[in-house]
Amino acid sequence: MIHSHPSSRSFNQVCIDSSALRENFSKMQQRVGRDIRIMAMVKADAYGHGMVQTAARFAEAGCDCFGVAEIEEGVELRSTGIQGQIFVLLGFQPSQEQLFFDYNLTPVVFTYEAMDLLSQAAVRNGKEMAVHLKVDCGMGRLGIMPAELQNFLSQLENFPGISLAGIMSHFPLADDAQSTHTLAMYQQYKEVCMQSSQQAPVLCHIANSGAALYFPTTCCDMVRLGISLYGYYPDGTKGTQQAREEKLVPAMSFTTQVVQIKTVPEATGISYGHTFVTEKKTKVAVLPVGYADGFLRSLSNRGQVLIKGRRARIIGRICMNLCMADISEIPGVEPGDPVVILGSQGAETITADEIAEWMETISYEVLCLFGNNNNRNYK
Repeated sequence: MIHSHPSSRSFNQVCIDSSALRENFSKMQQRVGRDIRIMAMVKADAYGHGMVQTAARFAEAGCDCFGVAEIEEGVELRSTGIQGQIFVLLGFQPSQEQLFFDYNLTPVVFTYEAMDLLSQAAVRNGKEMAVHLKVDCGMGRLGIMPAELQNFLSQLENFPGISLAGIMSHFPLADDAQSTHTLAMYQQYKEVCMQSSQQAPVLCHIANSGAALYFPTTCCDMVRLGISLYGYYPDGTKGTQQAREEKLVPAMSFTTQVVQIKTVPEATGISYGHTFVTEKKTKVAVLPVGYADGFLRSLSNRGQVLIKGRRARIIGRICMNLCMADISEIPGVEPGDPVVILGSQGAETITADEIAEWMETISYEVLCLFGNNNNRNYK
């Protein structure tokens, strides 16, 4: 994240509320219980919230375990002073294995090739490397199949310097509190853990935010939390409405400002393709935000923003760096007035879940889009 000089600030600003991040971590730790470890998922630049700053906030709240996708992310976290355990979830490329030793990172393995490379590096370094094995118990993604487990365990002694410290898997349907698949899959996972722990005790972890919230019996030794730490429920608006305990707090807001105001007569086409044509004299605010900023074209004629604490709808196609909002019903709007795309203004709030519904996606994608495409600052 480049900290820009105040005079070179963009119109578009993403703000991350540091206290919300710490609060969500504490709430989820309370929720799963003090004796269960939390791996904070900070991959993908912490879902658009900024990996380094966000990991530091979770650490302040007591987090000592972090999950990243690629090894470079782990190296960056370690280089910026993050302590505790850092898991690299997507594997690594040949020649990167030394980085696990140099930066004290924990590899997740799912191939013999990875075991072999890590074993050779362990011998070279004169160190033990504790790995976590990923088993695919029903996600159909990364991991060895349960039927391959016995063979994998019996091969372990062929890899000097490697010890098996954990078994992990991942739920595909835990965001649906009614899913019967989740508990059935958990039974299979428990059998896998029992087979593995016959040789030595292993750390078991399968639960994500959905499982931690809706299937608490699956929390095992550790949970891997992402979306809940950023203040959202994995099942969207429904989860927020049905949360019985103190609610999670969204950490991200996204603002821009009005750059021009114009009044156009009826029968005026607005933006590319004239997908919106005015039916009466219309007052339009031009906003300097578009799909290059993560405000996707699919929000054209669907999305809304907050101006003067009221909702204004987006009219016409969203352009690369501009879009238009109808402010005919909102008096007193001036160029330079703040506009909220995500967050609260006055009594109104637009959440990532609501934007996701307009975009026909999920809050995760909205947060990544906004956070990774704009200047971020922290309060």
